[in-house]
Amino acid sequence: MNRFKTSKFKNTTPKIAKKDGWINNVRAGSFSCQGSHIKASSKLVAFNSEQAGGGMLGLSSVKPGSDGQWTVTQFSCHSDLVTDLDFSPFDESLLATCSGDETVKLWRLCDPEQQQPSCPELTLRPGQGRLELVLFHPTSSGLLAVGATKSPLIWDTSRQDAPLAVLEQHGDQLQSLSWKRDGSLLASSCKDKMLRVFDPRAQLTPVQSAKSLQNNKDSRILWAKDDFLLTTGFDMMRSREVRLWDSRKLSSSVSSTSLGISSGMVIPLFDEDTGLLILAGMGEAVIDCFEVSASEFTQVSHCLTDTSSRGVALVPKHALDVLSCEVMRVLQLTDGCIVPISYQVPRKQSSQEFHEDLYPDTVGTTPAMTAEEWWKGGNKQVEKVSLQPDKLPKSKAAPAKKKELTSGGSKEDPARGCSTSSSPLSTPSSSAAPSRSPSSTSGLSSGFLPSPSQSTKAIQSLLGPTSKFRHIQGAVMHRDTHITNLRGLNLTTPGESDGFCVNRQRVAVPLAISGGQIAVCERSQPGRLPDTAMPTVENSVNVVDLSWDPFNAQRLVVAGDDAKIRVWQVPEGGLKETLTEPEVLLQGHTEKIYSIQFHPLASGLLASSSYDLSVRLWNLENGEQVKLLTGHQDQIFCMAWSPDGKLLATVCKDGKVRIYDPRKSTAPVQEGPGPEGHRGARVVWVCEGKYLLVSGFDSRSERILSLYSAASVSSGAIACTSIDTSPSTLIPFYDPDTSVVILTAKGDTRVHIYEIVAEEPYFMECSSYNSPEPHKGLAFLPKSECNVRDVEIAVGLIITKTAIEPVAFRVPRVKKEFFQDDVYPDTAVCWEPALTASAWLSGSNGQHKKISLKPKDMTPVSEAPKEAPVRKYLPSSVYLEEKTDEQKKEELLSAMVAKLGNMDEPLPQDSFQGVDEDEWDD
Repeated sequence: MNRFKTSKFKNTTPKIAKKDGWINNVRAGSFSCQGSHIKASSKLVAFNSEQAGGGMLGLSSVKPGSDGQWTVTQFSCHSDLVTDLDFSPFDESLLATCSGDETVKLWRLCDPEQQQPSCPELTLRPGQGRLELVLFHPTSSGLLAVGATKSPLIWDTSRQDAPLAVLEQHGDQLQSLSWKRDGSLLASSCKDKMLRVFDPRAQLTPVQSAKSLQNNKDSRILWAKDDFLLTTGFDMMRSREVRLWDSRKLSSSVSSTSLGISSGMVIPLFDEDTGLLILAGMGEAVIDCFEVSASEFTQVSHCLTDTSSRGVALVPKHALDVLSCEVMRVLQLTDGCIVPISYQVPRKQSSQEFHEDLYPDTVGTTPAMTAEEWWKGGNKQVEKVSLQPDKLPKSKAAPAKKKELTSGGSKEDPARGCSTSSSPLSTPSSSAAPSRSPSSTSGLSSGFLPSPSQSTKAIQSLLGPTSKFRHIQGAVMHRDTHITNLRGLNLTTPGESDGFCVNRQRVAVPLAISGGQIAVCERSQPGRLPDTAMPTVENSVNVVDLSWDPFNAQRLVVAGDDAKIRVWQVPEGGLKETLTEPEVLLQGHTEKIYSIQFHPLASGLLASSSYDLSVRLWNLENGEQVKLLTGHQDQIFCMAWSPDGKLLATVCKDGKVRIYDPRKSTAPVQEGPGPEGHRGARVVWVCEGKYLLVSGFDSRSERILSLYSAASVSSGAIACTSIDTSPSTLIPFYDPDTSVVILTAKGDTRVHIYEIVAEEPYFMECSSYNSPEPHKGLAFLPKSECNVRDVEIAVGLIITKTAIEPVAFRVPRVKKEFFQDDVYPDTAVCWEPALTASAWLSGSNGQHKKISLKPKDMTPVSEAPKEAPVRKYLPSSVYLEEKTDEQKKEELLSAMVAKLGNMDEPLPQDSFQGVDEDEWDD
């Protein structure tokens, strides 16, 4: 029987990094899934994030930046929980993820400092329900094992339509998968207590199987050396244990050891080169290390950590510090940080000596064969390489950029700053970027860094256009501004309605009370609402949509399911008694109304859509119908007036986007193809009315944004971007001053933000806002309600089950004492009418007057005095290179004196992108 070598590593010592070496700003989730919560390549670390219900991943680097700090970023992967993730063993930037949304996605990631791709390189849809596990093959490129609820699947990613093999269905929840290191066999553990070993190329049923586990709770399986398997789980007394099995005979284990009684599952990590096994208990602050032989487990260390584990991952061997005798490095994921733990073998020799006995040749990063070759029976093994520093392959120079994309080549995404491959799993010729010495770096020969403005412009020219609103931040305002103790809210308003409405003075919220009652809350009176009954607006029928008159803060218009529109006048100061008789009753529709929409310029002009497939225009001053628009073949999802008030756009369930000129024709003047999905859609005019932005669904029910030219709707969308998968329609709010669109849906926790531009890339994604719990709606206030001193570009009200909370969206700026005139152009006075309904109907046009939002005591930032930039020294290690000892001493002393005499440190704005350098304070 084979035995593992253990003697050289029995004194291996764990060293927990100091707190300044931890990766902070991590929000790890306590999710329940069978897969990993954290994985590492030799370059990147990816981990589950608590935000957005688990559909997001956090990303950092394995090594800190030049300043000794880590950059942590987040990007959205799935619309549901990310259940497992795995880095390719042959591409340090290629990450596979699977999710409860029933998809597997492959992502080619960039450095954490850069914007991550918004779309995956590849999406697989096995159609097997929730997916729990994903695992790259250890020897072949383009090959994945995917764990559905009860079946392991083998996928060749070049054949995306169907898997290579669907292995025998298990009797219960699949809990763990592991490839043998030579790639020939796949092992699984299952909640039915069975261990199974598959040879997928030979048969779909197990070649070995046995009911070997004593408890069906949280088992994990790993291939150890040669033909041995490791499992962690629980015995019949619910004590945690680890066992070693001969894969050729699973009826009984070769050896085992108990780990004590605890409820948390044990995560195993095994290093075949050393025979060391890491065992970390979920929810515990203990990490054990064992040496494994064919006859026993020998404990090497018992490491007590500062915080409990949410997950652990091994850093690949190629990233270890071999000159410090580091044989393993574990990354411990906790609630708020990632803690590196280095396992080193104590040696007395020079720290710069490579100890060959500790580092046998290890598997390299070049695949041995393709997925097709493996499937046809190939058994080539990955070539092994030495970890000795002077034997490592040298980085190759980056090839010259091609003007045209050749077949099978890679293409560059200028908006992201990272390359993407036309073959999702093609292996780059060199995964490491070429190193740059100080002497070969342009602009550094003088010992000084380029100025911030030069650096910013260089980065922008490399990455392509970026939005100045990229780092926008959403934040709930102080609790003193909240309206709380809301009770009996109506959460079932139709999808065509925003669910509630706001103006500068009031909030109107439908209640789930018979009689179609609406509560009206005064924004000037925040706080807890009384427990007793409140006066309401009583409509006597169910409310389907409601809206405040933009030019009359006391006028509330309500559409009911009886095909009537009621116009109410709310008294100054708020409701003192229940209103039962509307001021005006509009009748004309023959079936239930979908939605209502006020004209943006003309006072007293209202549009309504109905199940009778018509759009009607009303003059509220005399209560008469003035126009009847026809041409729709199915449900009208949404209406939107153009900014100049001349045109009305609609999007319909019949798959059409239409534009009407109501004063000239009752039929549409333009018509074009809309979103393919029929769940719902919204439309809004953007870019000074030159484009239409449509939020809808594609044929696979994924939420998408589509951009249409208003002059040529019949040509179809000129650009589209996929958001995520969710059943609720995204409701857009567009700010014409900044061209920023803010989108969310009823029941979502995430608010998406984009800047829309009239040229490629059209959609520039900005930071999103995530609420701690699902919200029931989001409505926005006029621009005049923004606090320009805090650089707020939008203020909205989020409604939850029991409260109304103001949320401010701010652009981070340093010199807030100046008015940010690049963010605040003169804004339209949209709360005052430009003309009357009668004047508009007779053919007159108008436009809002504009005002500046600049307070009298603020100076525009464009007029702020400019200061000479401070020259920033390079680290001493750069400009002391290749100098005499005497020169080194003198220049080091000069650098220290200069540092003491100039305490200016790099400013926070140096890390932001998309903001002109003139705005920042040096």
